[in-house]
Amino acid sequence: MDSAVVLAEGVFTSTYGKTANGLVRFSKRYRINAVIDSRFHGQDAGEVLEGRYKGIKVVSTVEEALDLNVNTFIVGVATDGGYIPENYRSYIRDALRNSLNVVSGLHEFVGDDPEFAAIARSSGSKITDVRKMFRDFKRPFSGEIRNVKSRKIAVLGTDSAIGKRTTAVFMNNAFQNLGLRSTMIGTGQTAWMQGFDYTVVIDSMINDFIPGGLEWAALRAWEAEQPDFMFIEGQGSVLHPAYPGSFEIIGALRPDAIILQHAPARKFFDGFPDYPIPDLSKYIRILELLSDRKVIAISLNSENLTKEQLEEEKEKLEARFGLPVFDPLNECSSVAKEIEASTS
Repeated sequence: MDSAVVLAEGVFTSTYGKTANGLVRFSKRYRINAVIDSRFHGQDAGEVLEGRYKGIKVVSTVEEALDLNVNTFIVGVATDGGYIPENYRSYIRDALRNSLNVVSGLHEFVGDDPEFAAIARSSGSKITDVRKMFRDFKRPFSGEIRNVKSRKIAVLGTDSAIGKRTTAVFMNNAFQNLGLRSTMIGTGQTAWMQGFDYTVVIDSMINDFIPGGLEWAALRAWEAEQPDFMFIEGQGSVLHPAYPGSFEIIGALRPDAIILQHAPARKFFDGFPDYPIPDLSKYIRILELLSDRKVIAISLNSENLTKEQLEEEKEKLEARFGLPVFDPLNECSSVAKEIEASTS
């Protein structure tokens, strides 16, 4: 496992830092030794992110990370449009000049930048643009998804960057801890960086081939492991003005149940303050109509909520919808059996 530093200058803990956040929480592909964000210099990244010590130091420079025995530099930001932030270029240059391998999930490819490519050739660094790996993937949908007998649970959301992947990861772990055969189907660049074998990065693919790519990932998981459960990472939101998601996942993978991810304190779509987020009931009606399956639980993103407010929201939503409502960072284990039972 390569040891990595994750660049999240100015965005760690925010929605734009969701790749860094996810890697601090969980990674099988890289050992995360450091995060770069000068605002939290010297602190532990886990404690900054969610109050849990992770042994991951927050530093301000690439040079400080080198002292922590890293060999890989990950661009941990998810910008609007997937562009490399101008102030990140100096960090990428420093990483390449110090012979670190660079991994990025942005739409703007690090390896296609003439300056970065020249430094990499000189230093011997390898550049991995994760989205480029799936850009030319062209497997058409075949309908073979009918051969997959796993119970497929899709984690879909009311907004982008709201925690769908984190809930899928933690629920998959909780099911495995119960001794159930469960696996994760990743659909974005962070899931690939976290080391999930059955991943396609759907927002880098030609639209005609997204259903086939999703089907391919699920078929590979079924053929290799024949799990009883698959947790599917959602993308965007079915009503999001810029990142409409869920359609391909529902159409291609035919989920047997849906967990709906929601952030009660958000009133507007992430990055679009003129677009209010519709009521939760509208999402439930739409997703159940599209899938002909039930929303079986609601997972809450606790951003901008105190513990007391989070508990109040849980109680209110449970009473309103008659569904289990849980905090995925702390309660996946306690609701796993209930969610398993509701898919039977």
